[in-house]
Amino acid sequence: MVGGWTAQVRERIRSQLMLIGGRSGSGKTTVAYEVSARLQELGVAHCHVEGDNLDAAYPKPLGDPHGTRLTEANLAALWRNYRAIGQHRLIYVNTASVLEPQLFIRAMGAGVTGEVDLVAFELTARDESVAARLAARERGSTLAQHLERSQHMAQVLARDAPPATLRISTDDRDVTSVAAELIDVSGWVNGNR
Repeated sequence: MVGGWTAQVRERIRSQLMLIGGRSGSGKTTVAYEVSARLQELGVAHCHVEGDNLDAAYPKPLGDPHGTRLTEANLAALWRNYRAIGQHRLIYVNTASVLEPQLFIRAMGAGVTGEVDLVAFELTARDESVAARLAARERGSTLAQHLERSQHMAQVLARDAPPATLRISTDDRDVTSVAAELIDVSGWVNGNR
């Protein structure tokens, strides 16, 4: 028995995945921490992974210039550990996460432990909002680079995000209302395991 759960019981519970993507400055990290804090207050078990950390290696591995395979391998290792203590809900945050949902489903072992229930959010924000947020966060010569990359990713996400991706604007909203909307849409509260 691990964490009060037997392996047999853990295997029957479907994994649930919340992807939070969006351009730089859209509020992903802030909203994800608020979602996690609110779920904790409600007693909803979950784990939270900031995706930027999973491929933070220089240089990237040969044959994996964007660190995609490294991300998947590291997430699979983390998920095995989370499952071993009885977790079945994962909040995963990364700019482009919504573009590759199958990567996360594979890393969570969908073929081994059953299917994964997925909800994918792209947080959006106007250029003016993003510029103000990034200017408050970035210092020195990198601000222009972040603004340019953010604009580029906004276009990529608008064009390439799967149709099931839910777009949530963070413009003129406080973080608690955005987090509450994500939790409500996810169904992780009110009778869902």
